[in-house]
Amino acid sequence: MKPHIVVLTGAGISAESGLKTFRDSGGLWENHRIEDVATPEAWHRNRALVLQFYNERRQAMHEAKPNAGHLEIAAWQKNARVSVITQNVDDLHERAGSESVLHLHGELAMARSSADAELILPVKGWEIREGDLCPLGSQLRPHIVWFGEAVTEMPRAEEIAATADVLVVVGTSLQVYPAASLAWSAPDSARRILVDPHPPSAPNFEILPHPASTGLGKVTQILGFS
Repeated sequence: MKPHIVVLTGAGISAESGLKTFRDSGGLWENHRIEDVATPEAWHRNRALVLQFYNERRQAMHEAKPNAGHLEIAAWQKNARVSVITQNVDDLHERAGSESVLHLHGELAMARSSADAELILPVKGWEIREGDLCPLGSQLRPHIVWFGEAVTEMPRAEEIAATADVLVVVGTSLQVYPAASLAWSAPDSARRILVDPHPPSAPNFEILPHPASTGLGKVTQILGFS
């Protein structure tokens, strides 16, 4: 039976494809207040600004390409069952070829009804515009988990992590909850590997102090897939 590799990814892996992160110096939050673009209150207060912010993120996503780290993870599927759990809202894992990707915080490529959170539709092109309506007649909003909203995919993510033979954490500081708790959801028997150029303290993890684009190639060697 093929081993089950669960990969928890964060903004660091997408940053190497040129996508801005939110928290780093020069990141998105330096130019936008969270309260203005990433909360339900912001949506009700200034819908046009929220749509513009995510339209710009979506356009940048379409212009970006998967990097060596994304491609390395996808290549593991030849030798293992691979489940990607990502905090990122871009589609770079899918475009690299990963077949099992769970987005904890939503997806830029999708829109959802502002009346029914279960009604989710693909975004055509890179824009959601004012007046773009769902089949129920309500305005479409970004399919993004905003601050103050529940991370509804967490139970499913915990179930996936609980079946890991190997847990690989890359591009995330393990400081953002509830996603960071997934690092401890894997069974005690699972091998744990952390890839980060500036790794945080992570007991019980094998530490590879490298960026995703090179560090994941080293993981391939460690796993004996090369």
